[in-house]
Amino acid sequence: MDGKRTQPLGIELVKRGIVTEEDISRALDYQKAEPKKKIGDILNILRVCDPYILINAMGEILDEKAIYLREGDLRVNLQDYISLDVAKVNKAIPFDESDGRVKVCFADTSNKRSVETVRLLLLNKGLVMEKYITFETNIDMILNNLGGSSSNIDMNADVSGFLDSVIKTAMEKRASDIHIEPMQDSLRVRYRIDGQLVLAASLDNEKQAQIIGRLKAISNMHQEKQEAQDGRIIMYPEYNIRVSSQKNIYGEKFVLRLLKKNTDVRQIFDLGFPKDEKLVKEAFNKKNSITIIAAPTGEGKTTTLYSIIDYLNRPEINITTIEDPVEIRINGLNQIEIDSKSTFAGSLRTVLRQDPDIILVGEIRDQETAEIAMQAGQTGHYVLSTIHTIDSVEVITRLRKMGVSNYDISSTLATTVSQRLVRKLCPDCARQRDFTETEKRIINEIGEKNGVSFDLEGKKTYDAIGCKKCNNTGYYDRIGIFEVLIVDDNIRELIVNNTSALEIKKAALKTGYLPLVVDGIQKVINGVTNLQELNNKLAIY
Repeated sequence: MDGKRTQPLGIELVKRGIVTEEDISRALDYQKAEPKKKIGDILNILRVCDPYILINAMGEILDEKAIYLREGDLRVNLQDYISLDVAKVNKAIPFDESDGRVKVCFADTSNKRSVETVRLLLLNKGLVMEKYITFETNIDMILNNLGGSSSNIDMNADVSGFLDSVIKTAMEKRASDIHIEPMQDSLRVRYRIDGQLVLAASLDNEKQAQIIGRLKAISNMHQEKQEAQDGRIIMYPEYNIRVSSQKNIYGEKFVLRLLKKNTDVRQIFDLGFPKDEKLVKEAFNKKNSITIIAAPTGEGKTTTLYSIIDYLNRPEINITTIEDPVEIRINGLNQIEIDSKSTFAGSLRTVLRQDPDIILVGEIRDQETAEIAMQAGQTGHYVLSTIHTIDSVEVITRLRKMGVSNYDISSTLATTVSQRLVRKLCPDCARQRDFTETEKRIINEIGEKNGVSFDLEGKKTYDAIGCKKCNNTGYYDRIGIFEVLIVDDNIRELIVNNTSALEIKKAALKTGYLPLVVDGIQKVINGVTNLQELNNKLAIY
C-alpha cells in the first residue's frame, strides 16, 4: 500500500495519533519475519486500533479512496467482471457497480501492472474502473472464501444438485445457518460460521425462480405464497433444518438453520462456564424456583439449558422439556415439541398434570408463559427457561415488563445466567506476544471497576492471524462467557420494593456477582480468545 507521501506511512500514522510508536515498533518486528507484508497490513493484523479508522487514515495519507472491505460489502458477482484467477494474481476485488462505473479494491494501488490489468479488462466490457484500497488480509480472506467454500459447491449442477451441494458444504464447514439472498443482479449464498457470515457462492439471478421453487418444495412450503413462511427440510438424516422465508425488494430471502441430530450434550464446564463446582450447585441444584438463561438470539442459551438438564438428570427425577424444536434427544427425559397447534403456555399447563420434578421451557415469550412458569416454581417444581435480555440483572426488568408481579419474581426467581459466545483463537495459526501497555491499562481498569484483580504477570496474549483451517479468520469454534446472579434475600427485598435494575446490580456487585466482561477478560488472559474479539462482542473500549 505505497503511494505519494513525503514520509513513511508509519510516521504519518503516528503523527495523526492513529497508532503509537510502540505499535510501529511491534509492526517492524513482525515485518522481519514476514518481509513481504506491508506496514499497513501488519498494523491491521496486530489490531492496534479500529480497522475502519486505520484504513481511512491510510487512504488520506496515500491520497486514495479506501474501504474496510468485508464480504457483506460485495454487491456484485466478482466473476461477472474478472476471473477468480485474475483477482487472486492482482489482489483485486470488484465489489460494486453503478452507471457503468465499477468499484474495485486493491491490496496495493501502487502496483501499476495490477491496476492497469484490471482497468483494461473492465474497459473491454465498456466499464470504467474506480479504484479503492483495502487490507491485503481482507482481500485474501474474501478470495479464499470464494475459491474455497464455493469450490465445494457444484455451480454447474441442476437446481436440485446445486441446493444439495450448498447444504452439504454448509454441514462440512460447520455452518449454523445458510442465507440464500436475492440481490439486484445475483443470488447470494452465505454461511454463518462461528457467528460470522461468510460468502459461499454467487450466481445469476435468472435461476432464482427455480431455486426458490425447489427450496419451497423440499421445505413443505406453499409455492404460490410470497409472504413470510416457515418450513422444515427432513431429507438429511443427521440434521433437522428449519427454513424461514421473507420477501424483500428483489424476491424472497431464505434462512436455513442447521440443527444436528443426536448431538452429545456438552458438559457445563466445556461450554466455558466458570470451573467452580460450588457455584454450579448453588446456581442450579434448586427446588420450588425458576432459573433463567438470558442472552440475545444465537448466543447458545439452549445449549446451556441442555447441559444443566444433563447435570441434573437422574433416574429418580422426572424431567419434562417443552421445546421449539427438540434440538437434542436425551435418554431419560420426556421431551415435547411445540407445533403449529400448541404453545409453550398450553403445553406447560398439561405438563403440570404429569407429575414433573423439573420442567424445561424452551423460551419465555409472553406474560401467560411467564406467569404459568412462576406458578410451577411456586408449587414444588424446578423450572428452567430462557429469555432475551442483555444481562442477568435485566431479566428482572424483562419479567416486570411482561406483567409479572414483583412478589412472584422475588419469591420464585432463584438464579439468572447471562452469556455470550466469543470466537476461540485458531490453535493452528494464533501468534503469541506480550500484552501492550494499552491492553494492560484496559484490563486493569475493568478489574478496578468490578472489584477484581487480574494477574497479568508473565501472561501472554495472541494475535488472530488466519489459515486454511479457520477460513483465514484467525478463529475456530466458539466458547461461552458467563455471569451468574444468585437471587439472595437482599436481592429479593430490592425486587419487592420495585428497586431499579441499576440499584440491584450495584447491590449484587457487593456480594460476589461478576459481570460478563470479567469472565471474558479471564479467558483473554488464559489465551482462549483475545481482547479484540471480546471488544467485538461487548464493546469494552
